[in-house]
Amino acid sequence: MMRSAPLAALLCAALLALQADAAAAQGRAAAVKGPAPYQFAIIGHRFTDGGGDAQLEQAIAASDDGAVAFVVATGIKGEREPCSDELYTQRRDLFAQARRPMIVAPAASDWSGCMNAAGSQLAVDRLNRMRELFYPDAESLGKRTLPLLRLSSSSQFRSYAENAHWIVGNVLYATMNLPSDNNHYRPEAGRNSEFEDRAVANRFWLKRLFGTAQRKKLDALVLFTEGNLKAHSDKPGLLSMLGSSDSREDGYAAARQQVVTLAQKFAGKVLLVDTAAPAGPAPAIAWRGNLGHVSVGSSVLRMRVAPGSEKMFLLQKP
Repeated sequence: MMRSAPLAALLCAALLALQADAAAAQGRAAAVKGPAPYQFAIIGHRFTDGGGDAQLEQAIAASDDGAVAFVVATGIKGEREPCSDELYTQRRDLFAQARRPMIVAPAASDWSGCMNAAGSQLAVDRLNRMRELFYPDAESLGKRTLPLLRLSSSSQFRSYAENAHWIVGNVLYATMNLPSDNNHYRPEAGRNSEFEDRAVANRFWLKRLFGTAQRKKLDALVLFTEGNLKAHSDKPGLLSMLGSSDSREDGYAAARQQVVTLAQKFAGKVLLVDTAAPAGPAPAIAWRGNLGHVSVGSSVLRMRVAPGSEKMFLLQKP
């Protein structure tokens, strides 16, 4: 009987060692496998032919299930729909009823194209109203919310709540107010105040986004805008200085040059997602080095994110 105690102790120690080895093996396997893939959904600007409520409800339904971590929707209304508080509130409530976290990015038709009955611009007034209704706090819309960090958390940019970022896994996602109407650049004489002030805020925002991604050693940065930066244009910096056959000022030149420069210094991937019309028959991601770009148009798409994979981002239909 005296000899059974040491034997039992040895067996117990051996069992504990086996359990520890098994746990370590599982940990090594998980480390090799890496984080699990996930999906997010993109709702392009849907409001083209009227019937905005029905179009939005259909788009939300197509992206609103448990396989989706979050949804980014661009735009709340069409050009021919009224710029009224009533419509803004109605669309906000539709987003708020979605089951998944909904991040809403503004479109030109939501604010910069708004005018009163006399033909005077209401852009700044309508943008400020959108900010009050759609971006009141540091979380997304939807029944299940997602915490967001907004540019408005910086004291010098309190107004710019529409610019937000969040991190899922090892990827930083962000929105930036860059409307499709040449970034709301206005050629009228005098100071182009809204465009110029927002350009300062966006410059700060881009620097902050890339700085965060670098500091946290993230694998990728995904930026959602309405307007197409044309970041894959040949020699964008030179072209912006020389101009083009179009006499209009390029409202995207400064942001494009900054994104290209920052992407070159970033070790991970940078993916730009906008709602311009796709270059081909269907949306597709084009890469130049670590800088990717896709225009989704009015599509409702899903993106599969596979951390650690060679094809980290893969477009899918709902």
